[in-house]
Amino acid sequence: MDPSKSPSAPPAGWNPGEKSGMDQPPPYQDYSAGYSQPPGYPNQTGYPQGQPYGAPYQGQGPYPGQPAVTVQPTIYVAAGPLAQPLPDYLGYSIFTMLCCCLPLGVAALVFSVNTRDANMSGNRPQAERSSRMARILNNTALGIGIVFIVLYLVLYITVIAVSH
Repeated sequence: MDPSKSPSAPPAGWNPGEKSGMDQPPPYQDYSAGYSQPPGYPNQTGYPQGQPYGAPYQGQGPYPGQPAVTVQPTIYVAAGPLAQPLPDYLGYSIFTMLCCCLPLGVAALVFSVNTRDANMSGNRPQAERSSRMARILNNTALGIGIVFIVLYLVLYITVIAVSH
């Protein structure tokens, strides 16, 4: 390090009291040759230069020499009985929720929706588990609903028979 230059001294030609104008670009960004962007850079606006605002977008294709890459979603094709989606028992779940046993019907509805989502995503094991659980809950809710209806009818008939 040169002892004649102190680290706190400003660089030569720099005046701390003078501020550069904010509307003037620094000298390293002086594009006085008529460029609105640095020379050699692609158009950053997405429109060809010289077109007015609102001009139709022409699109920027791949750079010259670059191959175009097309990405397509993965499609799984299964043959045989595994290709069929599993039943989701959605209608059955709505019926048992509204007419038989509300708590078990709601749980069955959740498993029915899970079955439908698993069928759509191709997750066969999850679809099997959710479908089986929805069927079990629906059958249980229907059984409880039938028992309550039978008990209600028996109670109603006995009350009418006793009152007459």
